[in-house]
Amino acid sequence: MVIALWLFRDNIVAIYPFQKDNKQLEIIKDEDITSYLEKIDGFSLKEYSNEDLLLHYIKAETYYNFKDSPVLLLNLKVTQYDETGQENHILKSNRANILDSGEILFSGEVNILSRGVYHEIETESLVVDSKTKQISSDKDVIYSGENAKIFAQGMWINNAAETMLLEGDIRIEQESGPIINTKDLNINLADGEKRYQTKEKSTYLSKDNTIHSEQGMDLDMKANLTRLLGKVEILQKSGTKILSHDLVVDQSHDGEVYRSNKPTNYQSETLNIKSQGMYYNAVSQKIELMGGVVGRYE
Repeated sequence: MVIALWLFRDNIVAIYPFQKDNKQLEIIKDEDITSYLEKIDGFSLKEYSNEDLLLHYIKAETYYNFKDSPVLLLNLKVTQYDETGQENHILKSNRANILDSGEILFSGEVNILSRGVYHEIETESLVVDSKTKQISSDKDVIYSGENAKIFAQGMWINNAAETMLLEGDIRIEQESGPIINTKDLNINLADGEKRYQTKEKSTYLSKDNTIHSEQGMDLDMKANLTRLLGKVEILQKSGTKILSHDLVVDQSHDGEVYRSNKPTNYQSETLNIKSQGMYYNAVSQKIELMGGVVGRYE
């Protein structure tokens, strides 16, 4: 199979065939770059669709062509374009391979700029499909987000909708300290939003409390608000348990406040109190139970 790529070098236009076998993909290490057929410094390449629309523009510090391995690019920048010719994504990495399928396989740390939003992703391999313009990985991923680092087992970026899916077991480590464990996290970056959402069971871990939610969470990174959905169970170090629904964790102003306007049940070794809502300042360890409070002392 031959993929026609317009290669601009010294004002000469050429067509290069890539006929490598993906099944025999061998990642060339830097110290093994010796048996190449061709080396180009200051490499640049533009690929167009059948309708002559610019798909992406690749610039690399160095290009290597091998006999039995895919093309290797070092210190590269890939700019993707949408149907109107506007820049869609800019990806930067220290190395990548071009496969015969037209895909670009990144490895190591990859920085992505998506319509003004910056992503930093570290993974063993990340694939950019030049036809669908989708970005994906089926390897472990570390995503540096807004005031948090997220660990996942794969990822998929939808260019058009400006959304990202982080797949598998998810661990969100916030700079402020709390950790959230969940599964299959959707990240919405459209219209300036920075929302992390999932419908899977989630666990919020802070210094003194562990919170389990049955129906997932909605984390608004701009407002520092986490909504833990469905039935919620708060476990304190002392053994006290608080049962509620649809809990909001407010971390704005460097605080940590839990609040709910749904029926709440406070349970300790000596108390069992029911109310219609709650306000719990986790920093000062003060809780206020509100509306129709009924208690029993044991």
